[in-house]
Amino acid sequence: MHFEQLLLQAAKIGSSDNTEQLTSTMQFPENWCQGRTAFGGLSAALLYQAIRGKVSNDRRLLSLSTNFVGPLLADTPFSLSVEILRQGKSSTQVLAKAIQNEQVCVIVQACFAKSRESGVNVPVSKSLGLKQVDERQTLPFIKGQMPEFFQHVDLCPQQGAMPFSSAETSHLGGWMRFKHTPEQITEAHVIALTDAWPPTLLQMFKQPAPASSMSWYLEFVQEPNLSPGEWLGFEAITHHSKDGYGLEDGCIWSQSGELIALTRQTVALFD
Repeated sequence: MHFEQLLLQAAKIGSSDNTEQLTSTMQFPENWCQGRTAFGGLSAALLYQAIRGKVSNDRRLLSLSTNFVGPLLADTPFSLSVEILRQGKSSTQVLAKAIQNEQVCVIVQACFAKSRESGVNVPVSKSLGLKQVDERQTLPFIKGQMPEFFQHVDLCPQQGAMPFSSAETSHLGGWMRFKHTPEQITEAHVIALTDAWPPTLLQMFKQPAPASSMSWYLEFVQEPNLSPGEWLGFEAITHHSKDGYGLEDGCIWSQSGELIALTRQTVALFD
């Protein structure tokens, strides 16, 4: 099942009225899993897509905050609940939940806003540090050695090392895109792809062991205006790691070097 097919299911739930959305459910196949739960980028993107149908199109996504409360299981129905917290003159705050077996699994809070006149203009102070894409360096999917969802994405690493390689660096970066080319790259695609990279600290592990995203925050600098088959750049650094928890943040770029979004997450380590 392609990403767009799953987005369409989420959009239908999001566009339903309050009564219908309590009973409307969807599910995803096991090949979108990361371990026993849904790939985190998928669950966040599905909740965003459900939210998008509740918000006026003249308001773009500014930020998305995701908390992974519990596992979201494959081949098991779950519902998407959307609540408008506040609708102001220029901004909208929305809360959404993925609920499965009467348990909240994922929570997303999103902030949308429309453009307003302002005399303050601060240009982007960051710049893309990646080299041009070399598709010969794209990682192959190896069943049993990689998360199942990885068969849907292409990653072309340029910075950092492979997971569990006792690396001394905690930086990570490269290019990313879906194997199945979408008709349009939206915020939902950016959300999902950003989480396709392993935590920055996983490369420092001496042997295979799990790491789990606890909270994740995305800020969109601009709406994606990208070609369907375009690669997205990803660069992340680790700010701090101690007592089994790490804090990392990064940038998402267009292939031409425009900053699209900023990302930050807290990761639990089980090394």
